[in-house]
Amino acid sequence: MAKIKLLSPRLANQIAAGEVVERPSSVVKELLENSLDAGATRLDVEVEDGGVKLMRVRDNGSGVDKEDLAMALSRHATSKITDLDDLEAVATLGFRGEALASISSVARLALTSATDESGAGWQVVAEGRDMEAELSPAPHPRGATVEVRDLFFNTPARRKFLRTEKTEYNHLEDVVKRLALSRFDVAFSLRHNGRAIHNWRPGTGQADCERRVAQVCGPAFMENAVHLDIERAGLRLWGWVALPTFSRSQADLQHFYVNGRSIRDKLVSHAVRQAYQDVLYHGRHPAYVLYLEVDPATVDVNVHPTKHEVRFRDGRTVHNFIFSSLHHALAEVTPGAMLERERVEAEKAPDNAAGQMSQQSAMALSGRAFESPRPEGDWRANYFPAAMGDGSAGVAQTQPQGYAPAAGGGTTASTSMNRLADIGDVDGEVPPLGFAIAQLKGIYILAENAQGLIIVDMHAAHERITYERMKTSFAEGRIQAQPLLVPATLAVSEKEAACAEDHPDTFAALGFELQRAGPESLLIRQMPSILHGAKVDQLVRDVLSDLIEHGASERLGQHVNEILSTMACHGSVRANRRLTIPEMNALLRDMEATERSGQCNHGRPTWALQSLDELDKLFMRGQ
Repeated sequence: MAKIKLLSPRLANQIAAGEVVERPSSVVKELLENSLDAGATRLDVEVEDGGVKLMRVRDNGSGVDKEDLAMALSRHATSKITDLDDLEAVATLGFRGEALASISSVARLALTSATDESGAGWQVVAEGRDMEAELSPAPHPRGATVEVRDLFFNTPARRKFLRTEKTEYNHLEDVVKRLALSRFDVAFSLRHNGRAIHNWRPGTGQADCERRVAQVCGPAFMENAVHLDIERAGLRLWGWVALPTFSRSQADLQHFYVNGRSIRDKLVSHAVRQAYQDVLYHGRHPAYVLYLEVDPATVDVNVHPTKHEVRFRDGRTVHNFIFSSLHHALAEVTPGAMLERERVEAEKAPDNAAGQMSQQSAMALSGRAFESPRPEGDWRANYFPAAMGDGSAGVAQTQPQGYAPAAGGGTTASTSMNRLADIGDVDGEVPPLGFAIAQLKGIYILAENAQGLIIVDMHAAHERITYERMKTSFAEGRIQAQPLLVPATLAVSEKEAACAEDHPDTFAALGFELQRAGPESLLIRQMPSILHGAKVDQLVRDVLSDLIEHGASERLGQHVNEILSTMACHGSVRANRRLTIPEMNALLRDMEATERSGQCNHGRPTWALQSLDELDKLFMRGQ
């Protein structure tokens, strides 16, 4: 066995560089964080060849004294911590004192700095050989400039693992964007191969912050984002979360900051996923820019070499706080709030007053194409056959099982017509989703509101309403049950029959009463009232399947929403079910009062708006 000996400083630094310097973006991250810690209010980044040839970061921070320049390139040299107490409550982005030493061991580094406005600065240079720093005078305004050239010039094995110029630049740009989102009060600029790419101005107000978020994440994100700012028990969460309809195929628009530090943490990701689980389509990812502020003493930022992960002292409290904050923020997104956003955005548009349709045109467009016109009789029958009480049109006159108009929600045909006639005149009296005018193919409800045409997916909307009611009832322990006059017999496997026999309390909480009638048969003696008329046999099999899969009833409690969602789907009005005008209006009113009614239980949208401007463009009106 070879003799044990100390590594040379150069080799030790190159090994340490493997943890800190992975690619050009890693270098830019470390340099920018140092500049922010130095109190800089402007950061200019210039790179060439994706950062491999040159990375230059200039700031207007406090600078580095002449006596400290050479020390700054030494390992474990830092001005940010002095003892263990400082490490237990880190308030800066960098603190290990390895970044500059590691970078200078695998590249040609020059650090120029001045601590005052005299213009007389000093420069220290190191080129990765024996780590000997050369100090010389150099003119420089207050602040510092770090220039890194020829990354991995002395470690060709590492250089081979670098990707194409475009790929490396994309990683580097992402780092600059993440840091630009962390400090709205700091100006950032980025140039690549001599071309200006980004120039973000500083700001402090919410409008300034939203402008930068739109510049970094795209205007579509801000148009579909909800702002939140919640503080409780020493924790504060603020920022922007995108609506579920703005989901992404990849998790590429997720920015989370803890005390200004960008992190990717499993605990945080799980809390966010749980908050979106009821409203996000499967396989999709939410988008968000969120900031968590906590006591630095309660979070450990020294658990990962690149400081991408953190550890909270009370992880459960942080998890629950993030989940509940986002859960309530998404629940408060009602149709009224959504349409108000649409109205505000329309007012901001430069051509928002163009092409207003007349009331008669809107009425004709909203109704004539959706029901076959009748050659004779009252003209209103062409638009509202169900409202005229004529059953010859094939429109059911009875309400669907388990669904009834809300109190005061049943709108008569004449009242609905009168309100529709006033839509253009009295905007304040029109509900957000307006009043129903027709049903399309037994699937969609068509309604007119102050802004145009509302299209509602009937089954999806009723599924969400039923689901939210069942969750509330289950939480309060009062799901209404209905005994069956004649118990229904259900053929199951022996394993399913045993499962039902072992978990009577679980089924009782869901409103069911099951009795084993044989080795492979069950009797359904009681079912939830809201599911009257639904296919209960298949529903019971689904619940048994979930119960078997998730094991003990304690674990089932974590998945109870999945079961309630299945029950709501079985109990909702089905497609091709004809509804009357009062029933449709009642459904619209319930949607306006129901949390998360913009999406069904599976994350699909439940309604959409076609504004008059959009309809005008479709038919080239005013052009």
